[in-house]
Amino acid sequence: MDPRPLDDTRTDTIQPQVQRQQSLARVQAVPWLLFIVMLAVAVWLGWRAFAPRDLGDPLATSLVAFEKQNRLTVFSAQLSPVVASEDSRLFGALRSRQVAVIPARVDYSLDLSQVDASRLAWNDATDTLSVQLPALTVGRPNLDEARAQYLREGLWISRDAQDQLTRDNTQLAEQQARQQAANPVLLNLARNAAREAIRQNLSIPLEVAGYGEVNVEVRFDGEAAPPPQR
Repeated sequence: MDPRPLDDTRTDTIQPQVQRQQSLARVQAVPWLLFIVMLAVAVWLGWRAFAPRDLGDPLATSLVAFEKQNRLTVFSAQLSPVVASEDSRLFGALRSRQVAVIPARVDYSLDLSQVDASRLAWNDATDTLSVQLPALTVGRPNLDEARAQYLREGLWISRDAQDQLTRDNTQLAEQQARQQAANPVLLNLARNAAREAIRQNLSIPLEVAGYGEVNVEVRFDGEAAPPPQR
């Protein structure tokens, strides 16, 4: 007995129905996938915008920046002391005088090894770092005697007298340079340069650490703290 032939018409009808159902299911799933993706993106953006920042301790970050250099030269002043000295020999028979202009450089520096956590304060509400610095250190004048100019007076100046006049003028020039370096105008310029240097040295590491644009307030020992920001 021969087997009954298959119904080709029924098979052809079922296959298109299955394909249409599968296509319809894909079309209906696309909006849901898009919705899920958009929801995930929205949640991620919200977390980025409102999640608490865990950036570590800003004071520790600042102290690390200070530890890289114990002493920071913030300003240099070029001075030109004008001094004069006299010499007398042979019971006053030989008198000589020397006027000297000796260029000098004086450096103003900060001893950053004195800066610890007690000198730093962080205001999280305003992203402000307050720094209290020790007093500036005025360095010893560096005399450039190779460029010094001398004017000597006297009938006859021996080598010994000339050497003595030069030594005396060198000491006087160093003393005068110290006095000039303590001038309030120069000290104010040095403090302003120090403030700017500290702001740059601290704001950049904090920005790299993720704190963004940070306000750095710098003052020296003895200066009043600025009023709190509202």
